[in-house]
Amino acid sequence: MSKFYSRWKKPLIRSKIFSGLSKYPGYLWDMFEYSRMEGAESITMFNTYPCLFDKTSKTTVDSHYFYQDLWAFKKINLFKPELHVDVGSNVNFVGFLTAITKVDFVDIRPLKVSNISNLECVKGSILEMPYEDNLLQSISCLHVAEHIGLGRYGDPLDPLGTKKTAAELSRCLAKGGNLYFALPVGRPRLCFNAHRIHSPGQILDYFRDLKLVELSGSTDQKEFVENIDIAKLENEKYACGMFWFTKK
Repeated sequence: MSKFYSRWKKPLIRSKIFSGLSKYPGYLWDMFEYSRMEGAESITMFNTYPCLFDKTSKTTVDSHYFYQDLWAFKKINLFKPELHVDVGSNVNFVGFLTAITKVDFVDIRPLKVSNISNLECVKGSILEMPYEDNLLQSISCLHVAEHIGLGRYGDPLDPLGTKKTAAELSRCLAKGGNLYFALPVGRPRLCFNAHRIHSPGQILDYFRDLKLVELSGSTDQKEFVENIDIAKLENEKYACGMFWFTKK
């Protein structure tokens, strides 16, 4: 264990520390220059809050979350279901959905927010959804299923977590309903305990009882491609597959 720690954990920590130290002189210079300006507030060391990694030439964005949330939001807005159920997705995405429809947000870790109309927070497991068979007309599960069964968020360990998630979402989806499902895709591998990478073919097999309406994706080059050819995602390293399913 000590050898593994030295080879993996220590270099990562060391790299982050050295990178931060290299940026610290610039931070101190900015603080010095700011303190000399007319109208500058008093700066005390107790209240300093160094942000050392935000001076970038471009606005950074997580291409998976940016594209998948926009992709799913547009489709949900198009159909405007009376109730949409989201399972564990980005909470900002869930919040924006409440502007267009009533939303149930299901998660094993209850979302603690107040005074938000159209939002119902439901404590529940993605493996045991609190809904009857064939009930829900609109469901989203974005960048969630790849984590299930790895214990990262307090869920039980289960090598079949993603496959069981697909089965449970399929069970709850109503006939004619829409499921918006996204997760990392490419050459299959496990990155314990962060996530799994699935091939698009695996996901289609997990949802074999549903009909694929659309496959879109964000490639390794961070490009969004609508109606992407499945072959373009099969050999990626860490792409995002966005699957729109319906139940016959």
